[in-house]
Amino acid sequence: MREKLGERAVTVSVSRTPKVVVRRALPTDPAVRSSVSLFLVEAEKQGLKAGRRMLYVGPEPANEHVAPCLRVAAGEEIIARRKLMTANDIPVRIATSFFRADLFGQTRIAEPEFVKPSLQSALNALGYAFGHAEETLTARVPTSFEIETLDLDPGEWVVQILRASYSSEDTPVHILETICAASRHIFPIGQVAEHDEF
Repeated sequence: MREKLGERAVTVSVSRTPKVVVRRALPTDPAVRSSVSLFLVEAEKQGLKAGRRMLYVGPEPANEHVAPCLRVAAGEEIIARRKLMTANDIPVRIATSFFRADLFGQTRIAEPEFVKPSLQSALNALGYAFGHAEETLTARVPTSFEIETLDLDPGEWVVQILRASYSSEDTPVHILETICAASRHIFPIGQVAEHDEF
């Protein structure tokens, strides 16, 4: 497909048949979110072979869209937990959890590998009760890291879901950035029961 951008013609090549399609509910069902892994539960319910592996756990500077959610300055050191999700052995998502280093740097949340039995249980054990969350969805061109990690086709975009979760005392507890290969996802939208509209 060719698109005209100003005086420049750009060739966009996107596979017509996705390698795999995963459903990612918006907003997330609380029962699913509190499970061992949101992704594993969602994908397995869809009959897919779900997998995940940790890519990185450690300190990194807060970027310009995560910093305001954590209420820290851009560039301040925070804790990142980055993992790759696969469906039928095909990479579909990169999910990164971000935490304030001053609150979580000396806890098991900053340790490598997966937190067991779940990240949610670790947060509860530290005394945090869920208060509220906000999800922001953005479609954009992928970074070179995302192209390589998700094995994206030329011209394929990503969908970025940024979920900022705060405690009942309004402390920024968990910021989750999920980068989805756009052509490999469907986003069912949930509404209040008995109040759906066309």
